[in-house]
Amino acid sequence: MPPQIKRLALLFVLFIGLFLTLKYFLTPKSFGEFGHYRGLALEEGKLKVPEYTGQKACAECHDDMMVLKMANEHASLSCETCHGAGRIHISSVDSVVVSPPKPNTREFCGICHAKNAARKADNIKQIDLKEHNKGELCTKCHNPHSPWQETK
Repeated sequence: MPPQIKRLALLFVLFIGLFLTLKYFLTPKSFGEFGHYRGLALEEGKLKVPEYTGQKACAECHDDMMVLKMANEHASLSCETCHGAGRIHISSVDSVVVSPPKPNTREFCGICHAKNAARKADNIKQIDLKEHNKGELCTKCHNPHSPWQETK
């Protein structure tokens, strides 16, 4: 047998041995317990505190905003879709203020409202952001809680 083949076979055996050693030390003990994933992942998931509180939690304090929102096109969206997760605000109402949608930019509104040929035009009002009120914030003219009303 040529010496190159012997060296290559030895290198291959060393590589496989290194792989199996690393696999042994790096694979969690609960891996494969309930299938091809970590069994402890289920327990860890139960311990996580939900970041999103849901629309009912917002309505408890902000019923005036809920009335406005429920009367317009955004009624099916959760408040947290635009304002972000509310858990911290609810747990510390006095110290944490929920800001307007972040970032308050045209691109933010454009996530849903920019023209998109793949999206049905009758589902969501689509705007050509390159042409519609160039350089202005959407909230200068539109109130997201009452989008049909202009604010000035």
